[in-house]
Amino acid sequence: MADVVEGAHGADVAESDVIVIGMGPGGEAAAGELAEAGLSVIGVESRLVGGECPYYGCIPSKMIIRAANAVAEARRVPELAGDASVRPSLAPAARRIRTEATDSWDDQAAADRFVGKGGTLVRGRGRITGPRTVVVAGPDGDREFTARRAIIVNPGTEPAVPPIPGLAETPFWTNRDILTATEAPESLCVLGGGAIGLELAQAFARLGSRVTIVEAADRLLSIEEPEASELLATVLGAEGLTLQVGTAAKAVRHDAGAGPDGEFTVELEGDQVRARRLLVATGRRTDLRSLGIAALGLPADARFVDPDDRMRIADGVYAIGDITGKGAFTHMSMYQSGIVVRDILGQPGTPAEYHAVPRVTFTDPEIGAVGLTEAQARAAGHRLRIGFAPLSSSTRGWIYGPGGEGFVKLVEDADSGVLVGATSAGPSGGEVLSALTVAVHARVTTAQLRRMIWAYPTFHRVLDTALADLET
Repeated sequence: MADVVEGAHGADVAESDVIVIGMGPGGEAAAGELAEAGLSVIGVESRLVGGECPYYGCIPSKMIIRAANAVAEARRVPELAGDASVRPSLAPAARRIRTEATDSWDDQAAADRFVGKGGTLVRGRGRITGPRTVVVAGPDGDREFTARRAIIVNPGTEPAVPPIPGLAETPFWTNRDILTATEAPESLCVLGGGAIGLELAQAFARLGSRVTIVEAADRLLSIEEPEASELLATVLGAEGLTLQVGTAAKAVRHDAGAGPDGEFTVELEGDQVRARRLLVATGRRTDLRSLGIAALGLPADARFVDPDDRMRIADGVYAIGDITGKGAFTHMSMYQSGIVVRDILGQPGTPAEYHAVPRVTFTDPEIGAVGLTEAQARAAGHRLRIGFAPLSSSTRGWIYGPGGEGFVKLVEDADSGVLVGATSAGPSGGEVLSALTVAVHARVTTAQLRRMIWAYPTFHRVLDTALADLET
């Protein structure tokens, strides 16, 4: 990590056009674009320039998932192409993470990139103290800065750690810790059956760990369609993972003397799980109080801020990313960043809209979804038609064979004949989702979709079957 960086306007500058608190993907993009446009910009970051995604989130985790999926494909060779033997290892993926993705968690290249665009980087934790002022608590004490035109807040989130008795006293892993591992542990207990927990649980199981998932909700991936939960439970169970669903952890303890990594014991209702490592993947948390939004007259105890359609939370103050509550995705932060940049520069552009937010859980099969689930759509008062088709109903799904489990589910507003949501699960679930995202975003009618020509034999052709099912 670089120290305080002197940019085009000097490290000691106390005033600039724009101050960006949090240089995650959206914050870094906005700060860089505004600096290139000729504005003086101070970027404030207490951790790594680039944020969670390139160092601990999207990119490193997908490198591990890529490695784990290669192992799974090799194990399918006997059913498809002869014989193969596999000795899985995390080491190659761990090397890629260090050398190709994170530079051993050094953000100097990212910091230099921002400074090269004319920005000034200040290390420390930023706190809003007024409509135009920010105090940065850094290595050399507090410094105050003034923004002439705007403040952009993009603080991201931290791993949420539940108040389970004994947990805080143990050396548990969060997503940050597990992605610095160089070998898969003998056994791993994962608290949380959401996207992060499931992705890493499956990957580490394929790379040699004995994995147990503990989820308090009554199903895995509970924010998505029940059919997706059922599919993942079936696949993960068949791969040897142990699923403890509908049960919460009551207590956690760690015996440091039990082997090289010690041993965790997770107490459940009437049961317990023992594992060498414990991953806590129970969501993310915001900290609006330390961000200082009370100085803007906003509630500091809220979970999220509520920006308008130009991402403004106060006069001259914008919010982007996780804290807006519109989806903790890099693509959401980048989308909102573009809206803010255009507004500050006075450029034309459409306001924010969230009816077609895409999301992908990178398990195998992938779970891609856009817009509303069936339950959300019913709760919103839509009169619905539902279309469903298993992936095997397409020629490509049938050809694919082992590892080809999946489906497409369509959620149509029956009055308008337009999709308000959809799910695509399968080996390329996130890619097939692109067609559905366009349909939901552009409000393409299902009548128009039925007239489309779908390339044969692709996974996309299952959409035609699901569309036909809407009419039954």
